[in-house]
Amino acid sequence: MSARFTAHETPLQGLSVIRRKTMLDDRGFLSRLFCEEDLAAFGWQGRIAQLNETGTLHKGTVRGMHFQRPPHAEIKLVTCTRGRVLDVAVDIRAHSPTFLQHFSVELSEDNDCSLLIPKGFAHGFQALTDNVRMIYAHSESYAAASEGGLNPQDPALRIDWPLPVANLSPRDAAHPLLSPDYRGVAA
Repeated sequence: MSARFTAHETPLQGLSVIRRKTMLDDRGFLSRLFCEEDLAAFGWQGRIAQLNETGTLHKGTVRGMHFQRPPHAEIKLVTCTRGRVLDVAVDIRAHSPTFLQHFSVELSEDNDCSLLIPKGFAHGFQALTDNVRMIYAHSESYAAASEGGLNPQDPALRIDWPLPVANLSPRDAAHPLLSPDYRGVAA
């Protein structure tokens, strides 16, 4: 077990809430956001291929539900560094016993938690405050040809967004609702 991180398993296999140990002193704090060696024990495999930061101006904004198909399927480590979000991951792994089930957790600048999302999950969040900042570590680089998404308002997903959904991008709003024959992605 890592001294810098602890993992809390969720009902969805491979999806973990990661709690960081923050070191405090009279100058402030240090919080390690990523350590390949430590996070490997919780499911991180390989390198960080891409590190992204997003800023979301307005509370209620929903971003997602995004994923990449194989061969560019990715693991993500998602962290909120300003404000608060409801972070959501949906299991879209073909043949998974929890197929199309989701898990949500509040991430904030105050709770020292991240969500470690394995391959085969769609991801999105809703800003619960104005001026949210998020950092994403990706195990694979973005590949437009492998990009996919689910409509965050799809009733089949049963996501209970705590605020009215606002500011969906045209791309996210255009994702079709799931058809009864949707089979997911290979993990």
